[in-house]
Formats: sequence, C-alpha cells, structure tokens
Amino acid sequence: MLADCERALGRPETALRLVQEALGTSPEGDELVELQLVEAGARQDMGEERAAVLVLEGALGGRPTPADLGAADLGRLRLATAYADLLADRGDADVAQQWYAAIAAADPDDLTGVSAHFAEDPEDEAAADSVPADAVGDLGADEDEDEGEDEGEDEGADEGEPADPSSTPEDESFDEEMLAAVSGPVSEADIEAEVAELLGETPPPVERDHTRLFQEPPGTPDEQDPRTD
Repeated sequence: MLADCERALGRPETALRLVQEALGTSPEGDELVELQLVEAGARQDMGEERAAVLVLEGALGGRPTPADLGAADLGRLRLATAYADLLADRGDADVAQQWYAAIAAADPDDLTGVSAHFAEDPEDEAAADSVPADAVGDLGADEDEDEGEDEGEDEGADEGEPADPSSTPEDESFDEEMLAAVSGPVSEADIEAEVAELLGETPPPVERDHTRLFQEPPGTPDEQDPRTD
C-alpha cells in the first residue's frame, strides 16, 4: 500500500496521514492489520514509541499478555511479533522473549519468521562470516609451507654437515698434486737431505784430486826398468 511505501521512503508523516485516511473507511481483515502495522512503525520512526505501543496493544485487545495469544490467526501473530520487537527495542528483553516463545508455539510453520530469535548469537555468526575465504586458504598454505621447511631441515640434518664453503677447486687441485708428489718411494738419503735443508745445514763438498787423472797407472813387476837389472 501507499502508506507503507511512504514510510520506506523515509516520510513517516506522509505514511501516517495516509493510514488515517484509510482507517476512515473502516477496513477489515488483512487490510486493517497492514494499516495498524504501518501506523505503529511510522510512529516509532517519528520517535513516538509510546504511541506505537498503544497502537499495537489496541490491535491485540488492550493490555495483552503472551498467555492470551493462544491459537491465533496469521494477522494476529504478525501484530504480536511487531509488539515483541517493539518491546525488545525498548529494553524489555525478558517480556519480548516470552512473546516470541508464545508466537513460536502458535506458529509451528514459522510463517512469522520468529524462529530467528532463537538462533545462535548474531554476534558470533557475524564474527564467523567476517573471516574471508581467501584468508582461510592463505592460513592453510602457510601451515603447509612451515611443514615443508621443517621436513627440509630434518633431511639436511640427516645428510650430515655441509661442505666447507671456504674450500675452492684450486685448493683441492693443489692438495692432489702434493699428495702425488709425496706418494712415491722415499729413501733415507732423501729424508736426511730434507732435514738438513730445514735446519739450514749444507753438507760439505766432496774434494776430488784431479791430478790423479793425469798420473800413469803403476806398472807390473814384469814391466820394471831394465836398468835395475
């Protein structure tokens, strides 16, 4: 109806005027319920909460209680739900919960949607919904990465200590050449010469008599000078 549209557009005064005009035609049934709901909502939007309470209480028979609801029709259940919502907004949570329980008992098919008031804490649901799906995926990826790093460290420990980073291919080649040089047979004279060199000692030179190279070898007795005869 037009009154409800005006209220949705943020013009509660216009909505209230249209409701009063429609009530002057003595509506009945569902039309009357709709007008009463729009009037109560418009007055609440205008800050007239007490007037909104009186509208709903009058629609429910005046000073209603949850026990009086009984097996009501859908229109009456809608008015009761709006009344319970208004009580909850005013801070009467305990009384509002009693009304919700009475409405749920009279509305097994949940046509009024009152079961939403018995769901889990909305704050907990909002907190759970606020976690983005990609954040959950990133967390799982981080855990997998941490596990991979731990496994890599364990494998490195099993394989032993890493090679000395200061060792170079040139050093290894030099070591191999030195090993090849000393791998041959070593005589006692080589050892003495090495020790003498380390101690700074130089063996004396061998004196040779070169004059003997020009001497004639001694003759035999048969070759003596005949003058001795």
